Amino acid sequence: MTTPLQRAEAFCSRFGLRVPILLGPMAGVPAPALSIAVANAGGLGACGVLLMPPDDIRAWAETVRAGTPGAFQLNIWIPDPAPRRDADQEARIRAFLGGFGPEVPAAAGDAVPPDFAAQCAAMLAAAPTAVSSVMGLFPPDFVARLKARGIPWFANVSTLAEARAAEAAGADVIVAQGAEAGGHRGCFDAAAAERDMVGLLALVPAIVDAVRLPVVATGGIGDGRGVAAALALGASAAQIGTGFLRTPEAGIPSAWADALGRTAPEDTRVSRAFSGRAGRSLATDYVRAATAPDAPAPAPYPVQRGLTAAMRGAAAKANDVARMQAWAGQAAGLAKAEPAGDVVRRLWDGARAALA
Repeated sequence: MTTPLQRAEAFCSRFGLRVPILLGPMAGVPAPALSIAVANAGGLGACGVLLMPPDDIRAWAETVRAGTPGAFQLNIWIPDPAPRRDADQEARIRAFLGGFGPEVPAAAGDAVPPDFAAQCAAMLAAAPTAVSSVMGLFPPDFVARLKARGIPWFANVSTLAEARAAEAAGADVIVAQGAEAGGHRGCFDAAAAERDMVGLLALVPAIVDAVRLPVVATGGIGDGRGVAAALALGASAAQIGTGFLRTPEAGIPSAWADALGRTAPEDTRVSRAFSGRAGRSLATDYVRAATAPDAPAPAPYPVQRGLTAAMRGAAAKANDVARMQAWAGQAAGLAKAEPAGDVVRRLWDGARAALA
């Protein structure tokens, strides 16, 4: 038996950290300055490379290494099967979106993510502290390449069954993501994302009892009390995304950052309105309209992401949170507008005080 602090210390020792605080990899918030600040404070920086071509992945890693000797992870989505297209449905969505932003071109839904294999090769070349997966499991050949390079695999999961599958596939760490999490959750089956909504308080101990790997808790953790609770439940570290969004290093639009500070747990909503994949955001004017009974059903990922691109871009430019892709976890109201290094220290000082 080990104490929560002993588990945390062992995790930190293994991955070159001073504190068991991980920055959540957020594809829409890749700011290197945020990871530099988190890593310099002793935590694990992160980048969600979903939308980044290989050259951008390499450049991001080089920028972070120039700013810190600390640790960071690179995270990527496992690709979905090719989406089924419906031209009539997409036309209805384009017309609906025209009421919230610029006219949507007919070809907007044709946008596709960068080549997955090339991204994986770039992550290997970048040699991060860890590579993490979301939305499924890495193929066996890539797992073998990671292990040959000595790069640990952090597998994000949202259910007990997914955790067991990740351990069997060769993962080194399980990242247990509760339904409270902001943005997209790591559900292997996109169709089950809204159905299998497991809260972190139930998910972490179930996974800790079922696997022999270290477990990182993420989703709805916003202060030291949340970190302490995760460790008390058996986790070895805590990963925080929304809690870092109000930091100056994150660089998100001010309207989004300000709204997070006013957000109650019930002020967020899970929808497919932005990307076609279930994600938790602020319940903005657009989200409420897009989830109303008379709204057109969203297209699958990544078609819906392409269709909403013009609206999202216009909203960010206008600093208009009503139409913005404003991801937010249920603990958003705990996020503070302070430097990221101070957030790391506050989280860990608060956790140690709570555990004491």
